Order: sequence, then C-alpha cells, then structure tokens
Amino acid sequence: MRQYLESDLGFYYAVGAFVIAVFVLGMAAVAIIDPDGVGTVELVGLAGGFFVFMLVYFISVSVQRLEDGENV
Repeated sequence: MRQYLESDLGFYYAVGAFVIAVFVLGMAAVAIIDPDGVGTVELVGLAGGFFVFMLVYFISVSVQRLEDGENV
C-alpha cells in the first residue's frame, strides 16, 4: 500500500476515493439526521454535479498518466 501511495498517480487516486467516501458519508448523515432536509431535486442536482466533478477529476488523472507514459 505504501508503495502505491508513493507515486503521484496513486496519491491522486487515493484522494479521489477519499473525497467520494466523504461525500457518501455526508449524504448518509443528512439522510439519517434530517430525511426531509434535502429534497429530490436538490439531491439529484448535488449528486449529479458531484458526479461530473469526479468524472473530470479522474479523466484529468488519466490524462496525466498518459502524458507521463510518453517519452517526448
């Protein structure tokens, strides 16, 4: 595990997974504490926006990995 996190890309993937875990735990906490606090429209917008953000994040990490693989 330590060897995986010593590389930049491994660290970026770990940060992305951590952010997803925090988001999921936060949504679970809101659902438990106040189920009526977030409506369906707000939840879809929040989850959709977060999904797009994480998609762009992982695409940029993948592009970085491809750039590192080129010996230009």
